[in-house]
Amino acid sequence: MITISVNQALTQTAVGLEVRVRGWVRTFRSNRFIAINDGTTIHNIQAVVNFEQTDPELLKRITTGACIEVIGDLATSLGKGQSVEINVSALQILGDSDPEKYPFQPKKHSLEFLRENAHLRPRTSTFSAILRVRHALAFAVHKYFNDNGFYYMHTPIITGSDAEGAGEMFRVTALDAANPPKNEDGTVNFKEDFFEKETNLTVSGQLEAELGALALSKVYTFGPTFRAENSNTSRHLAEFWMIEPEVAFNDLDDNMMLSEDFLKYVINYAIKHCADDLEFLDKRFADEEKAKPQQQRSERGLLEQLNFVINNNFVRLSYTEAIDILKNSTPNKKKKFKYPIEGWGTDLQSEHERFLVEKHFKSPVILFDYPANIKAFYMRLNDDGKTVRAMDVLFPGIGEIIGGSQREERHDVLKRKMKEFDIAEEELWWYLETRQFGTCVHSGFGLGFERLVQFVTGMGNIRDVIPFPRTPGKAEF
Repeated sequence: MITISVNQALTQTAVGLEVRVRGWVRTFRSNRFIAINDGTTIHNIQAVVNFEQTDPELLKRITTGACIEVIGDLATSLGKGQSVEINVSALQILGDSDPEKYPFQPKKHSLEFLRENAHLRPRTSTFSAILRVRHALAFAVHKYFNDNGFYYMHTPIITGSDAEGAGEMFRVTALDAANPPKNEDGTVNFKEDFFEKETNLTVSGQLEAELGALALSKVYTFGPTFRAENSNTSRHLAEFWMIEPEVAFNDLDDNMMLSEDFLKYVINYAIKHCADDLEFLDKRFADEEKAKPQQQRSERGLLEQLNFVINNNFVRLSYTEAIDILKNSTPNKKKKFKYPIEGWGTDLQSEHERFLVEKHFKSPVILFDYPANIKAFYMRLNDDGKTVRAMDVLFPGIGEIIGGSQREERHDVLKRKMKEFDIAEEELWWYLETRQFGTCVHSGFGLGFERLVQFVTGMGNIRDVIPFPRTPGKAEF
């Protein structure tokens, strides 16, 4: 007898082999057929019990959610959807489940209900599939960078700087919240805090990753980041994971090539290694689309959308060219955009990005050379003095998936831009100093991992692609 997973059992061809399988009961019908799943596959294995030879009290304990172990011979299945099943010779209840209290029954539950039960939702077909795809994508990220000569760099989670300049950060302090030490002017005296200065949870590892790139040439970060943005939309989380490569000697063109190659690789990896899960999610996506009004439905199924990205070259388009296209577009002229395009300098919204990808070019798009006043201080200023070497990668369905730039490597220009953005030099003295000691052209980008998982799984809400979502008012589990 061998102990194997459900996934291994379903791929076995050795009919008659005695196996032990452990997992959780999905359904139990006719006092005979148990559907067992252990999370290793989207598919259940059917275990067939002989109810005439099984203790009736034991049968009563085989309820949805119970954890069981079955021992028996693999046999050719007469049921649909699987080639083998287990003829049970021994059965043990490892953990009972109260059928009156177990929240998930064999029926469709709303995603909001599942979020309220996030401690158990990985047991459902949808969320077990999402978590397996998430794992595959995370593994692919590390494999891609490792195979391409990058070094994985762990950047600080606690930081004294605001990389984005947005100011929406979670404070980290060891001071007494009820009675913090005060300065003479009544402000909190952070000199008495643990780090002797005001500190926060990071919004990005980029600035520190740049330091790594200027020593190791190619580095990447992949870690948790935080933003105290009081937003309850389907696109925002307070805690999320960011992938941020930084490469010395790369200019913006190199950066665009890296982003395209990287995205195609990780998506293709998921398609190859999560075929069953993506087939299930593709069907789910189709059902969700049918429930939407005609004008809001996606033009492609989930798998079609993933192959759309892989099989098309990403169009390179300057911001200025994009504004001309959008300004003269039919939706803009007919005032169908929620945010009309009036001219150069407009900060593009998701509806504009999706129009370029889905309607105009019918291909993923990389926009570059944005107005300097709508982008971050660290982006390299172009010779025109009004645009920066920024880039955004735009995908169907979600709009921007990557944001990046060639970094400003010139000490005098960076110093001037920090002053224009009202960023104190003493706060980022170390960042400025790298521009004095062996500076060079370098570039990088940031990819919100949950945004990638959302695109690959077809889920409509970003809260459903992270195990335990953190949003305003929600910090359970």
